[in-house]
Amino acid sequence: MPSIFSRIVSGELPAYKVAEDGRHLAFLDITPLVEGHTLVIPKKEVDYIFDLPTDELAALHAFSQRVAKAVLAAVPCKRIGVAVIGLEVPHAHIHLIPMNKVSDMNFANPKIKVPEARMQELAEAIAAKVEGGSGLSEAKASAVGEAGAAVPSELQQQVKGLVFMSESDAPLEAVAYAAPGGELSDAALLKALGEPADGPVEKVELTQFLRNHTADNGVLGDVNLANRYKALQMFMKQELDDTQVYRVGKGPQVQVYALGRTADGTLAGFKTVLTET
Repeated sequence: MPSIFSRIVSGELPAYKVAEDGRHLAFLDITPLVEGHTLVIPKKEVDYIFDLPTDELAALHAFSQRVAKAVLAAVPCKRIGVAVIGLEVPHAHIHLIPMNKVSDMNFANPKIKVPEARMQELAEAIAAKVEGGSGLSEAKASAVGEAGAAVPSELQQQVKGLVFMSESDAPLEAVAYAAPGGELSDAALLKALGEPADGPVEKVELTQFLRNHTADNGVLGDVNLANRYKALQMFMKQELDDTQVYRVGKGPQVQVYALGRTADGTLAGFKTVLTET
């Protein structure tokens, strides 16, 4: 089962978001220690923060720094405290906590209740202070891809609620990227996806990649879900050109992008995370 944070990333659950980019998301804690208590997560579902590859851990902290500066600018306090507990939700996350005294960081303190209107006000105030922009308008409602390209509405419906099962389950997310014309080289692909330029790329045929999820007696254990994967596979093969699965990165967890070209040349499809140890 995907974590509650992965369900927020996929759009299945709502959140008071304050910042987002292709790999990270920040949102207000709904059971905060103080007003403005913010959580920062990698979109990739990893249970233990120090299991993240070094470059991804560094990127998470860099994103957290931008968010922390925004929280400090929007919420009256002396400092932003930082904590990693890692026992409540099996998805790596960093707590950013406005503090005026040391006891504000005590997780044994009773959680406070902040009215919905105030939570929304805080989220908007913090988002407005994020250096370089919050990124929320680009990602709003999953209607636009991470590089400004439109995600086909039917594709959004096809992947909604689907989870890819490997050694760690991960949600499918509909995506779209602007891409150069002509043959798509690995370098051009990585640039379009916003992945590191030196990342390894492995190509897999879509039917082969989804074979365990489209089988009636496959890993899902649910014929209806298997049929949804069959419908998704058929949609991508019939409505998109040159559909291909790209495994990007190395290690026990790799980013997976299943992409094809739309009529206007946009790369569209879904992304997820594959865990193999």
